[in-house]
Amino acid sequence: MESSSSPKVEPDADDDVSEEVFEHFDDFTIASSWERFISKIEAICRLWMADGPNNLLEKGAIPLENSKNSYKIKSELQYDVKSYCMEYYFETKTGKSFDWNSTFHDLQLCFGVKEFLLIAPQSASGVVLDAPEASKLLSAVAIALSNSSSLWPAFVPVHDPSRKAYIGIQNTGTAFTRRFEADRIGSQVPPSLMHLEGLYQLFVSKFAYCTDDLDKHLIKVQFAMKLTYRTLPYDDDNIKDIDVQNTKSGKNLAGESSNERLWDDDCSWSEWYSSEDPVKGFELIAIWSEKTIESSMEMEEVENASPHEAEKWFISPSFAPYLLEYSNGNQFGFASALHLLVDAFEMSFEAQFLEDFVSAAESPGPDNLKSSMVIPPPTVRDRVLKELFDEGVQLIDSAYDEHKTPQAIKGAPLETLFAQFCLHSLWVGNCHIRAIAALWIEFVQEVRWCWEESQLLPRMPVNGSIDLSTCLINQKLHMLAVCIKKKREWNEDHRECMGSEDQIDYMTEEESAVGDDTSSMQAQNEDFSGKFTGEPRSFPTSRDLHYSDTAFTVSQDPVKDDLLNGEKSSDQTRRGSAGVIDSMMLLKSYQRMHAPYTQEAPLMTEDMYEERLQALEASNGSFNYFAQLERDILTSDMAAFKAANPDAIFEDFIRWHSPADWLEDPEVEKSKDNWPPRGHLSKRMSESDNLWRELWDRAHALAASEQKPLFDPNREGEKVIHYLETLRPHQLLAQMVCTAFLAAADTVNKTSYGELKQMETKMQQLYLTMAPALKPLEANRLSADSETIEDLKRQCVVFGHVENLLTVAASLHRKLVQAPRLAVEIFIDFYNFYIPRMGTGLEEDYSNKKEFDKKQIVWNNEREVVSSMFVPPTANQSWRKVFSMGNLLNGHEPMVREIIFSLHDGVSNNHYAAPNASVSEQEIDTYRMYICGTSNDLRVSLSVVSCD
Repeated sequence: MESSSSPKVEPDADDDVSEEVFEHFDDFTIASSWERFISKIEAICRLWMADGPNNLLEKGAIPLENSKNSYKIKSELQYDVKSYCMEYYFETKTGKSFDWNSTFHDLQLCFGVKEFLLIAPQSASGVVLDAPEASKLLSAVAIALSNSSSLWPAFVPVHDPSRKAYIGIQNTGTAFTRRFEADRIGSQVPPSLMHLEGLYQLFVSKFAYCTDDLDKHLIKVQFAMKLTYRTLPYDDDNIKDIDVQNTKSGKNLAGESSNERLWDDDCSWSEWYSSEDPVKGFELIAIWSEKTIESSMEMEEVENASPHEAEKWFISPSFAPYLLEYSNGNQFGFASALHLLVDAFEMSFEAQFLEDFVSAAESPGPDNLKSSMVIPPPTVRDRVLKELFDEGVQLIDSAYDEHKTPQAIKGAPLETLFAQFCLHSLWVGNCHIRAIAALWIEFVQEVRWCWEESQLLPRMPVNGSIDLSTCLINQKLHMLAVCIKKKREWNEDHRECMGSEDQIDYMTEEESAVGDDTSSMQAQNEDFSGKFTGEPRSFPTSRDLHYSDTAFTVSQDPVKDDLLNGEKSSDQTRRGSAGVIDSMMLLKSYQRMHAPYTQEAPLMTEDMYEERLQALEASNGSFNYFAQLERDILTSDMAAFKAANPDAIFEDFIRWHSPADWLEDPEVEKSKDNWPPRGHLSKRMSESDNLWRELWDRAHALAASEQKPLFDPNREGEKVIHYLETLRPHQLLAQMVCTAFLAAADTVNKTSYGELKQMETKMQQLYLTMAPALKPLEANRLSADSETIEDLKRQCVVFGHVENLLTVAASLHRKLVQAPRLAVEIFIDFYNFYIPRMGTGLEEDYSNKKEFDKKQIVWNNEREVVSSMFVPPTANQSWRKVFSMGNLLNGHEPMVREIIFSLHDGVSNNHYAAPNASVSEQEIDTYRMYICGTSNDLRVSLSVVSCD
């Protein structure tokens, strides 16, 4: 039994011992989880180092928001149950080691590094709250970087996120290591650290053995400082305070008004709306470049120094938030009102008559025409009509010509009655269709009253030809203004005739108006339709069939000219002569040819021309039919020519009226006095059935003053009133949209913004983009085309963006009127920043948002202008606080103070250096401290080079 059991027990015992020995064996070939974590970091770092900046950009590196050449790439890591994110920050272009005006990442500015690693846990706070974990994480990164022979500094965020605290380490490639630490005091800053002297002592205490060294030894510390000042916000209260201060000081270098007015009171759009000031203020950056400080006394002197002693000044504007956000342009100016007008145009196709919109609330109809669109009260409409029909406002011809519309846009000139009506409509009743309809009906009633009472139509020219490049409503109103003026003149003549027994009875419009030559001579300079012109008919007008460049010299004393030439005067029968044409004589009687006074051709609007063209097309372009359309004018000219030249024949009239139809014979030799002319009529004038000859034979010799007027103001005036009263809603709104866009552009274009070429170019582009968008509205047959409506809405967006640029240009020009170079440079920066954000679509791209961070250097001769914008704070400004820092600028303490202390040293002589380290002499920043903050906030970042 024992022998049999013995061999069984011994093998079991041996197996247990062998298994026990195997379980307690440590296999050092198997890596721990921490070692594997280090290995992953090392592999990622080696991969990033091998790729280099250019390849990393192709692999999806993300650009930093506030830097042009800085990027980052990240990778996620797992250690135990925690996830970490490691980011590598790098630059594609290496420049200066440090420049205050450059844009840096927060850690680059704090520690003076260019490229670095940042590793943090993927948690809600994004920081490592446990100190052992932070040390272990930083050690892992340091080992990985050392194994990959990388000199990148590495940082780990610690503590509470609001403290912006970091710890970091960097292998310098020598026996020395640079360590980093940053922390922030958010409140209760020690009084000693509010001044430069205390901050200087804080820095020196990091490397001095004791405080006695500060007094016994002169320690040379490199010092640089950046101070940021901010002007008062440009709101109404502060502007008033600024104006008062400028008035008391007797100077206003910044160009601000001193009458407690809004900033845009003198801008062209202020008549219609008040715009928010797009420039909310300015930030001034004063920079002291690196200098050597040897004692705390020197720091006191620097603190008491004026910002004017700084080596460089930079200025940066603070823009209103709506400019920096992606939006559809200006939300409160003309653009928003034009958008409402386009909506009204789209709705105008829902009714046949304007009265239907006014009575929509009382009658069945679409719901969107009822409660949501309230007609403005009568007081509002009366106020608008009173402004429009102000009797004291009359448009002179020069002003009309100055504001003529671009040929590509059929609107109305800015100062005319219809253009002003459109601009007023933009701000009445939210510019909906019911408000426009009610205002138009009362507008037409006022126009009819002016016509019936023979009151001059305000804001319309009463002379000159009708500009066919304008919209049809403006042409009709121009026609009506001429009719009213002509009607008034005839009424005055009638009253004079009734008051004199020697005058004949006033003849009605169906009878011929007879006058003597004296009255004709007095009226020769009148330029309205139906009166007589003092200019000879030396060449055909646009109504004639032929054109000629022939010019004639006219003598104004026909009797004297006849006597001097030995001719027998025929003035007993000659009437209506404007003078002798020196170079021409009558073919049969060998007498001087006289140029007659002729009637002005009747005014015609675009629709009247179209009717005649349609009639001409129906006649297959027949010349005789075209002449038939113009027979009244032609007959009047023939009768006047016969009256001025009793012995004239048809060929004489052709030589004067249509020289192109008189062909001279080149083969016949002319006499010395160029008489008699040898020639003949053209082929078309020689035809037997020529209408001109028929009219000549039937025409009686009547001076222009004896003829029936070609223009009937009563008939034409009634036609205009009928057109205005029966205008369809969509026809009215179409012309209103064109005119409103044009008038709004002309209004904002009158704004003064200095020598800003980009703004001038942008305004020209605005007119060019409006033309194709408004072109479909000129068609006679309009429809509610969705594509046309969308184009108009997109044009409103474009208009809003241009409006934004214009307000910025105007604001900068007014604030920096004494420093025009700064205004131009700042606007160019904003223009380049804003243009890529402009969209013509209704949906904007909200990706890749950036803040405006451009700065402009201030020249020495501009510092006084910039300084004047920092008006001393007044007692009623609640934000004013007790000053705790120096370097005041007109009573303003810096909003932010940034300081860099550094100590240059030879590392081999430093007390931290290893005694046996074999390192050549070199100058490095053994200590560097970055300090940023104010009296209530202080952030300190320290980097130290040592040998551990």
